[in-house]
Amino acid sequence: MTDQRPSPFERGTDGPKVIVAGVDGSASSLRAVAYAGGLARRQNALLAVVYVQPPLTSGAALGAPVADATEEIAESLAAEIREGAERVRDIWDVRWEFHTLRGDPYNGLVTAADDLKADAVVVGASESAGHRFVGSVAVRLVKSGRWPVTVVP
Repeated sequence: MTDQRPSPFERGTDGPKVIVAGVDGSASSLRAVAYAGGLARRQNALLAVVYVQPPLTSGAALGAPVADATEEIAESLAAEIREGAERVRDIWDVRWEFHTLRGDPYNGLVTAADDLKADAVVVGASESAGHRFVGSVAVRLVKSGRWPVTVVP
């Protein structure tokens, strides 16, 4: 006899209700946010834009203003997304919110997606050559198999 318990992804709704989009300021991550915004608009879902600030380095412990710099990046990304949403508000109405966490991008996105009960995650393709050897955040999210993941080039 097979186990007939419902999938942990099922929320009793048609279509996604929360779409998480990871953003880091790269061109591919901004395209991912735009793509996720279109999905959210068509599905009447909440778009949760997530920026994961890098962890504080040893330089920050010695008084270097690293934390201020990452806060400025987060504020700049939020402002850029807010301005874009305002420009198209009359023709492209989507519910969205901006979240920022501190840590490594993979664990930060996993935490945000879990906390927000995400139905889908959208990220940009890595633009770093080193990820061919180590593995990108997108590949790690896909391999985790916890949500449908869309990788935008």
